[in-house]
Amino acid sequence: MQDYKAFLSEILISEEKLQNRIAELGAEISRDYQGEKLLLICILKGGVTFLVDLMRRITIPHAIDFMAITSYGAGVRETSGNVRLTMDLQTNIRDWNVLLVEDIIDSGNTIASVLELLQTRQPKSLNICVLLDKAERREVVVPIHYRGFTIPNKFVFGYGLDMDEYYRNLPFVGVVDLEKYKPPA
Repeated sequence: MQDYKAFLSEILISEEKLQNRIAELGAEISRDYQGEKLLLICILKGGVTFLVDLMRRITIPHAIDFMAITSYGAGVRETSGNVRLTMDLQTNIRDWNVLLVEDIIDSGNTIASVLELLQTRQPKSLNICVLLDKAERREVVVPIHYRGFTIPNKFVFGYGLDMDEYYRNLPFVGVVDLEKYKPPA
């Protein structure tokens, strides 16, 4: 297994900056949903790290649930254009204030499909909290209510984001030097 330092071109967002911004987001969400029935929905797998840190910073009672969506083809950098639900929610979201917690939004196609699906289930409200917004890659308009960082169109990993399912555990968001990256055998 290749050490991440061999293909890390730069640390885009440090652990300290991540944690400071997540604390701010938690405070905003706590204020906005005070006295409301709040459900955080994490989109697996990448959103888990962000969800765990975010929910620790939300000071009001809330529930969590998970769903898994796939939109990627065979290669790590290829998108198939197809969005498929691979794991559905356990919670009936009718009349809940739903906050989708996502690690990264680039084209917007995946999250737009999730919003469309969840809207049919009649939540009281449906909003998005994304850690990383790659806005210049956007193909579909998506209403982001809480945004951690807007980032350039670079391939990133760490803090929940993977390279071939590895390196999610890193405490920062790094940029991959694709010429130096070697996929695991």
